[in-house]
Formats: sequence, C-alpha cells, structure tokens
Amino acid sequence: MKLIDIKADEKVVFLERPNRFLGRVKRKNGETVEIHIHDPGRLKELLYKGNKVLIRHTENKKRKTKWDLIAAKSGNDWVLVNSALHRVIAERILGNPRISPFGKIDSLKPEVKTGSSRIDFLLTKDRKRIWVETKGCTLKKGKTALFPDAPTSRGTRHIHELMEVKHKGDNAAVLFLVFVDAEKFKANSATDSVFAQALKKAFSEGVEIHAEVLEYKEEAIYYKGEIPLVGI
Repeated sequence: MKLIDIKADEKVVFLERPNRFLGRVKRKNGETVEIHIHDPGRLKELLYKGNKVLIRHTENKKRKTKWDLIAAKSGNDWVLVNSALHRVIAERILGNPRISPFGKIDSLKPEVKTGSSRIDFLLTKDRKRIWVETKGCTLKKGKTALFPDAPTSRGTRHIHELMEVKHKGDNAAVLFLVFVDAEKFKANSATDSVFAQALKKAFSEGVEIHAEVLEYKEEAIYYKGEIPLVGI
C-alpha cells in the first residue's frame, strides 16, 4: 500500500560524514557538495565512502547546506534515512484504520508534552488516550530489524515517560518504523542494553510495541505490514 510520495532530485556518491548532521557527496558532474543528514543514527552500514545515496535540493535560503539526504542504497534496495519524514509517515499509518495497530481512532495530536518530554502523538479512541512514540529503524542483521544502531538516552527517556503515563491510567505504545526488509524485530541490546531493558520492562507493564515494515521505491513509501517481536 502506497503511503506517501517522497521525491529525490539526484543519485550521487557518498564520500564522508564529518559530523552527525553533515555529509559530503559527489554529484554526476564531479562537484562535491555538502548535505544535511537528518538522522542521529550511526548508519555505518549505509553511509560509507562509495555508496550510492539519494539527495533532494532545498529552497530554504537560510540553510548552509542546500541538499538533504533522502535515502541510501543497501543491496538492491533503497533505505529511507531522513527522520524529518517520520512524522508524516506515522500519521499516514495511524490515520488509516486498515493498517493502524489501533484501528479507527477519534483524534490525533502531534508533539504533546508529558513529563520532561514531548511524545510524538496523542491519540484518542473510545474516550481513551493513547500516547505513541515513533522510532525509525534502519539496521538489520539477517532478517531481524534492530533498534537502536547507536546508544540513545533520549529514546530510553521516552520509554520511561510512556511507562509513567501507563501507570496513570492512559494507554501507551512505541511504533517502530522499519525501513529495511525484515521479518522480525528485536531491541539491539548489544548497542544499548539500557534501552533494551527499558523496552522489555515497558512491554511487561502493558506498553504496546509495534514494528511496521516500510519500503522506499519509485520515490514513494509503501506499507508492507507488521512484523513480530523477539526477545521482548
């Protein structure tokens, strides 16, 4: 099922990543340009010298970098690596009762504050509130999707916030947007055991966890389906 069009302007060669949010690529005309990387993950299996990536030009004149990274090549597939697009993708899932793990909802509000954090979405359904935090997953081992690919204290804080709202009587969930071809999902305890333990504890206390596989092809995101959890 097609969710949203995400256009790219050029296919280029990745050169280096001087810092977390900056990359350099080589265009077909030989020009080297800097690009904005809107993804805090390590992405080492995707952003390495010589790999093909897709970029899009920005019209924002205030920006130092005039290009955004959209996706990176992985085998025969393209993997979306732009977390700025996660919100609209998640909204398309949550707003469609045919594919949303929560079915038909009554309302959706983005970026709602609770505790010391802003949770991505606050849903209402049958007079019940559901707090939903979304996370993008671009790492896999074999056919298992893994999150995170770098330590994430922020992610752990969000999990604790979800447990807190659950304790207060609301419902809560984590929605993993899986941008790799995977058949199951697992918390990456080898990279961040604290996050993995928090996620497991949250699940045991009633916080829902859903992993939805998405495919980027033909300049669009397609919904593939939910995959099972392992080790949680």
